[in-house]
Amino acid sequence: MSVFAQGLSEHPIPSQAVGEAVGQVLDGLGDERPDLVMLFASPHHIGAMEDVASSIRGLLDPTVLLGGAAGAVIGGGREVEDSPALSLFAARLPATLLTPVRLEVVPTPDGPSLVGWPDHPDGTMLLLADPFTFPADAFLDRVNEDLPKLQIIGGLASAAMQAGGNRLVLDDQITDSGAVGVVLSGGVEIRTVVSQGCRPVGKPYVVTRSDRNFILELGGKTALQRLQETATAANDEERELMRRGLQIGCVVDETRLEFSRGDFLVRGVVGADQRSGAIAVGDNVPVGRTVQFQVRDAGSADEDLRDLLTSAEADAAILFTCNGRGQRLFGEADHDAGVVDQLLGPLPLAGCFCAGELGPVGTRNFLHGFTASLALFTS
Repeated sequence: MSVFAQGLSEHPIPSQAVGEAVGQVLDGLGDERPDLVMLFASPHHIGAMEDVASSIRGLLDPTVLLGGAAGAVIGGGREVEDSPALSLFAARLPATLLTPVRLEVVPTPDGPSLVGWPDHPDGTMLLLADPFTFPADAFLDRVNEDLPKLQIIGGLASAAMQAGGNRLVLDDQITDSGAVGVVLSGGVEIRTVVSQGCRPVGKPYVVTRSDRNFILELGGKTALQRLQETATAANDEERELMRRGLQIGCVVDETRLEFSRGDFLVRGVVGADQRSGAIAVGDNVPVGRTVQFQVRDAGSADEDLRDLLTSAEADAAILFTCNGRGQRLFGEADHDAGVVDQLLGPLPLAGCFCAGELGPVGTRNFLHGFTASLALFTS
């Protein structure tokens, strides 16, 4: 039977923070060594990451230690923003195969090549990546084609605003580039929840003409005409949200007859051309794809997360949430972690704020923004 534990320390001295967090983990796990430990550290501890990781390995002796630095960290029902924090997640996972993965882009005579592909492609990969040196979109595209049975959940490190500033941890390796992860196969059951925080407005339309990321026609009319129809039919609140930041949801599984939360891959509307009537979105949208305009605000994000978790069950969870959420979006502390803890807990919960979140929608893995991605563990 799987056993989980979590520890959180807000002590500003790294050695003290490690001691406090490890102590909480030991209280939850007992004397047996964990199979997996995940470490999430605020930028205040970046300078001591080598010592922090070494101490955790010495005290807990995990089979795999995985982690990194982030702009804010999560522990229990807490989201610690703008102050020192160190969070740990630990699990004993009988009969589960753990495969550590170190991915990096290396130059070759034929161009850049990604090395470090996992030997065991089935199961769930927990992944942390540096946004400046790791091609997350290209990696996920290749995984979706070559490893269709592998689901990926994780995020992009958010501790720095430029290359070289982040830290990623895999066992005794500390790096500032590429990606680190672990593939979990067999034994433990992991369910993923991806809350994109949007709600649809208007009606769904089929893309009848497009060019790469430009939608030219929806249902036989220009995309701008359909957008105007949607805005005219919307209420005042929805029109204001559309003005602040319009999104579009692309249906992932076209075999469904009706669409609801979890059926859309949400991307931003990034521009429009009055002359052609086209709109530009943050992804390629092929002809035949069903789409629907979407809006995002704190209320929609709260409703979406609660709705997705209503029927969920978990014994432990890891949360990767966008650094654009938190107090910036909700105007209050601890929102996403608090909702998870309220609806599923109390339970061991840890995680971090990310500069991009990884998680599956339907049967494919995607890079998201303004999203809360959850890995839910059951014994």
